[in-house]
Amino acid sequence: MRRSGILMHITSLPGAYGVGTMGRQAFEFVDFLKKAGQTLWQILPLSPTGYGDSPYQSCSTYAGNHYLIDLELLMEQGLLMPEDLEGITWGIREDRADFGLLYQSRLPVLRKAWSRFEDRQALDAFCRENSDWLSDFTLYMALKDEFGGLPWYQWEDALKHRDPDALWQARSRLAEDIRFYSFVQYLFHQQWQALRSYAHKNDIRIIGDVPIYVPLDSADVWSNPELFLLDQDLNPEAIAGVPPDGFTADGQLWGNPLYRWQVHKEENYRWWLRRLAAAGTRYDIIRIDHFRAFEAYWSVPYGDETARNGKWVTGPGMDFVNAVKQALPELELIAEDLGYLTQEVLDLRDNSGWPGMKVLEFAFDSKEPSDYLPHGYTQNSVCYTGTHDNMTMQQWFDTAAPEAVEYAAEYMHLTKDEGYVWGTIRTAMSCVSDTCVVPLQDYLGLGGDARMNFPGTTTSQNWTWRVLPGMTTEKLAAKILKLTTLYGRI
Repeated sequence: MRRSGILMHITSLPGAYGVGTMGRQAFEFVDFLKKAGQTLWQILPLSPTGYGDSPYQSCSTYAGNHYLIDLELLMEQGLLMPEDLEGITWGIREDRADFGLLYQSRLPVLRKAWSRFEDRQALDAFCRENSDWLSDFTLYMALKDEFGGLPWYQWEDALKHRDPDALWQARSRLAEDIRFYSFVQYLFHQQWQALRSYAHKNDIRIIGDVPIYVPLDSADVWSNPELFLLDQDLNPEAIAGVPPDGFTADGQLWGNPLYRWQVHKEENYRWWLRRLAAAGTRYDIIRIDHFRAFEAYWSVPYGDETARNGKWVTGPGMDFVNAVKQALPELELIAEDLGYLTQEVLDLRDNSGWPGMKVLEFAFDSKEPSDYLPHGYTQNSVCYTGTHDNMTMQQWFDTAAPEAVEYAAEYMHLTKDEGYVWGTIRTAMSCVSDTCVVPLQDYLGLGGDARMNFPGTTTSQNWTWRVLPGMTTEKLAAKILKLTTLYGRI
């Protein structure tokens, strides 16, 4: 079935308190999608943001980002009062999230909501239903507070190595803080389920993202060190990244610990299956980030300052894919198969049956044949104009080599009357791919200032873009609907 959607993370929604949330503006965006004839909303990971404010560097695979909890909804519930929010600076610019300010102010406000919360029975039920991950996560958060924000590998040895007596004493000592962090996750869960339910009522399905790696400083690694490539002192033996390429001369050094795939295999990939099953209860469709690493991944010696000295190491391949398909046959998955692709990676993707990604922005930088030119697409694929990791289309047209722009214009029959960006969207919508996803920035015709992320960097621009109020108009929805109808994606 042909379908289409829009890529925009929840943090990019407009709103009064510094960042997009799961409140009124999110429900209104669902309304906009419906009017525009879209059936998909693609977002980035909903986990707490970590190093560099990245949702791909989260302290928990399972937890929700408390920045996304809507404060106005809490006021409607009587958990917050207007005076609780007075005198707080949430941000300077409407079109940018300031995560530094959010880090300082959001949890203190939520503690005020906690002081008024009375439905302890509902919270108890939530804790029981999520005990398999919530117990370790909330203890991890409470201990981080106690140690002034230090990562777990800098805690005292007994806690670092999870001595049972030390853990028991910590749970007793930090019981109130543990309870608070459970409450925060309860709030996130309640608001997300309400938003997702509203999306379903409007025939909108959510595409969510599962990062392939987790950070060293995470509840996941702290509670499962045997599953990661760590030495006896719990330091990484090697870390993740990608090799040098045309975009980054030194490659990208991500710093995440690598998996002990043999241990995962011996446990029939239990940790991964739990992770994907949990994602399946949060999202309707799951995009697996950096799919190529299941075939082979770039392993960099721990302590290196660049990714240059890494090497390719064989991943779990079809053994992992088959385990997922057997245990979780109901999951709908997308393989993020971008980057350095070998025939082995392409074979793994094709043998999995999961659709890969086709990005139009990659198609025209060379006159050489490209897998990203639409005449070579298959139906079992997802076509994007660009992704959160790429330039906006307008930025690409503004900065690409003249011969690349000329090639794109000739191939896609672009005209200035239609607009080059809209002509690119038309090409994506008309292609044979079953699914088409367009970033909201491209529908708005925005330039480089609206780019969501520049991989391998930690600039203040990354992850912070927000749409301004009034940009998602009835006129824009009607224009998208017309194109969607024309190319049979209703």
